[in-house]
Amino acid sequence: MAKTNYQTIDEYHQDFSGEALVRMQTIRKIIHELVPDVAESISYQIPCFKYNGYLIYYCAFPKHITLSNPYSEVFWEHFKADLKGYKTSKAAIQIPMDKPLPEALIRKIVSFRKKENEERVKDKNGK
Repeated sequence: MAKTNYQTIDEYHQDFSGEALVRMQTIRKIIHELVPDVAESISYQIPCFKYNGYLIYYCAFPKHITLSNPYSEVFWEHFKADLKGYKTSKAAIQIPMDKPLPEALIRKIVSFRKKENEERVKDKNGK
């Protein structure tokens, strides 16, 4: 892969077209709908969304889109049934390009991560 120096998510998206771009734009839209105060950035040269800390990342590959974050054990337990059939690792969920984009699942994941971050900040601040 060529060396990159993305500064914005728009710059990252410019290197993609077709289904990969449509899927990333859809995920980005979902994130902004569910977390209006989210901040966009580039981290590890991929799109990153921050809300009370790191919320979620995504990136595109020829055969899948990856949603990533150092997910908690509580997250994995909560989504165990939902993620059956998806390739996962400790920090990544692969969404195959040859299957419909699971928008409802993505909404659930983003909402869960938002709540996790809010609770973590509340616990940290003792409120």
